[in-house]
Amino acid sequence: MKKSLTLCIIHQHPNVLLGMKKRGFGEGRWNGFGGKVQFGESMEEAAKRELQEEAGINVENLEKAGVLEFSWQGKSEILEVYIFSAQNFNGIPTESEEMRPQWFHKDKIPFDEMWPDNRYWFPLLFAGKKFTGKFLFSEGDAVLEYELSELN
Repeated sequence: MKKSLTLCIIHQHPNVLLGMKKRGFGEGRWNGFGGKVQFGESMEEAAKRELQEEAGINVENLEKAGVLEFSWQGKSEILEVYIFSAQNFNGIPTESEEMRPQWFHKDKIPFDEMWPDNRYWFPLLFAGKKFTGKFLFSEGDAVLEYELSELN
């Protein structure tokens, strides 16, 4: 079963805005902002809504960066995540019930406190590349295998 989600990374070179997930799936990890797509929403609408809900900011222009599929050993569910990036936004990143936003220099991204797949595709995102990929995780969320392709 496939579930579609969004993930948006705010990147103002050389800094990136991440959020510490405070509850639910991914709790205790730094990540971009995003989540479930509601009925009738486009991917872009969902990504913008999640940014507003989780970080209190509004984005006009989202750039679609890629699509990644995540699966776990022994589970049938596949998460299909639409990755967006944005440079400009309105508002001040503000902590919500779900996320605590914080800026990081791109050389000091806390990869050890993030989903392990991020270290593979973040360089493509920062280079402005488009990509697609699949990641298979162990039950302990280690990357068992992956494929990542740059799109032209």
